[in-house]
Amino acid sequence: MKQSCWANMPPELLRDVLMRIEASEDTWPARKHVVACAGVCRSWREIMKEIVKSPEVSGKLTLPISLKQPGPRDSLLQCYIKRNRSNQTYYLFLGLNQAASTDDGKFLLAARKCRRPTHTDYIISLNSDDVSRGSSTYIGKLRSNFLGTKFTVYVTKSRSTRLVSLKQVSPRVPAGNYPIAHVSYDLNVLGSRGPRIMHCVMDAIPASAVEPGGVAPTQTQFLHSRIDTSPSIPFFRSKSTRMENLQSVPMTSQNKGILVLQNKSPRWHEQLQCWCLNFNGRVTVASVKNFQLVASRKSGVSEQAQENVILQFGKVGKDVFTMDYQYPISAFEAFAICLSSFDTKIACE
Repeated sequence: MKQSCWANMPPELLRDVLMRIEASEDTWPARKHVVACAGVCRSWREIMKEIVKSPEVSGKLTLPISLKQPGPRDSLLQCYIKRNRSNQTYYLFLGLNQAASTDDGKFLLAARKCRRPTHTDYIISLNSDDVSRGSSTYIGKLRSNFLGTKFTVYVTKSRSTRLVSLKQVSPRVPAGNYPIAHVSYDLNVLGSRGPRIMHCVMDAIPASAVEPGGVAPTQTQFLHSRIDTSPSIPFFRSKSTRMENLQSVPMTSQNKGILVLQNKSPRWHEQLQCWCLNFNGRVTVASVKNFQLVASRKSGVSEQAQENVILQFGKVGKDVFTMDYQYPISAFEAFAICLSSFDTKIACE
C-alpha cells in the first residue's frame, strides 16, 4: 500500500510541527485541528498521543480517551447536560463559557434511557446520532433497579474505537460490560421536603487518590480483548450484583480502601425556606436533583479531603443542567452518576 507523503516527514520536523499546533490551538473549537492531526496516519497519531497530555495535567478534553481519564487536579472542569424529553436522550457538552444554556459547547457524550420491566438502562455512546448497545461507539451504561434507588455503572471492552472519525470505527462486535461504580439513594424520611441522600462507591479508584499526591488509575486506550489493570488497584474489582444486596454503603472489608463519595449536606435557609448549597453561581434553579459529591469519611480520608467537591450537578434552565467534575473521577463516570439523578425514585420522593 502506498503511503502518504505526510507519513514520510522526518520525525524531528513532524514532532516540532505537531507540538506547535497543539500549543497554539489551546481551546475548542480551534482544538479540533489537534484531533484532525491525530487522524492523518499512524505515525502522526502516535506522536500526537504523546504530545497531548491527560486532563489531569492539561485541564483539557481533547481525544476521546480523555473522557475515560481523571479530570484536572485542584479545579473543576465545567460541562453541561441537555435533556431531550421527546426521545429520552441526554447530551453532555464541554462548556465554552459561563452561559451554559446558550453556548454551542463541544459535544462529548450522549445517553439514551431504555425502560425494562425490572430495571432501567442508560446507554452511553460517543456518537450523538447512534446511541445503542449495537453501536461501535457504545462505551458503557448505567443500570438502575426497579425502585430507582440503586445504580451500577458499567464500562465495555472488546470494542475497537478509532481516535477521530466516528464513521471509520470497527465493525459491530459483541462487547462485555464490567461494573466500575455503584450509586445508591437512601430512603428519605422527610419525603419531598428533604434533600436526597446518595452514596457512590468507586470500585476502580483508591480512597488515597483524593489526598495530596494520591493517584487514580488512568486509562490510556479503549479496552479491547483484555482488561487493563493498575499494578496495585484492579481496574474492575466488583461483581455486578454487589450493590443489589446493600441497603447502604458501610465500610467493610469488601470496600475498604476504595473511594466512597457522598452528597454534601445542604443547609436550611430560613429566609428562602429551602435547602441550599453553594454552587458558586453554577446552579441557578432549585431542584431535588441538585447535588455536590465529596469524599465520605467512610473512606478514611482527611477532613480537608472531605471538604473538596469532586462532582457538582444542578439545574440552570429548562432541561439544562451544569456538571462540573475534577480528579480523581472521569467525565464518563461523572456523566453516569449525574444520569442517576434524572431517574424516578419511587422510594425516595
